[in-house]
Amino acid sequence: MDYNISSPVFPVRHKQFSLDVQGNKTDIVICSYDDHFLVIATQIGSMGTILHARKEEGMTTEPNFSVSVILGKRDEPMLVACARQLIEHISSSGSSRPLVLALGLKDHSVTTLKGIVSAVNKNCLW
Repeated sequence: MDYNISSPVFPVRHKQFSLDVQGNKTDIVICSYDDHFLVIATQIGSMGTILHARKEEGMTTEPNFSVSVILGKRDEPMLVACARQLIEHISSSGSSRPLVLALGLKDHSVTTLKGIVSAVNKNCLW
C-alpha cells in the first residue's frame, strides 16, 4: 500500500521556539485555545510542574489573580510567581482567558524565570 503521509497542521493557534536561558536550552510552546492559554517551557523534555492561573472576577476595582499548582512541586514559590506574572500580562492585554502553565526547568532561579516570562510575553498570542 502507498500511504501519503503529510504533516497535518495543528488546529490550535500556537508558537514554538527555543532559546538559551542561563545556559540551558529552553523549549517553549504557546497555544491559544478558545477557553485557555497553554504555555509549556521545558529544559528537561517534559512538562514538569503544571499550574493554573486566572483572574478572579469580583466587586473590587483592583484585579485579583488566583494561581494553583495542579501537578508537581507545591513548595516552589518562584513557579507560582512566574504564573502570576504571565496571567497579569494576559489580563492587562485585555483577555479574560485563564492560563495553564507547564514548567519543566533545571533551574528555578529568579533570572531563569524572568527570562521565560520575557520570552513568552514577547511571543504571546493574547
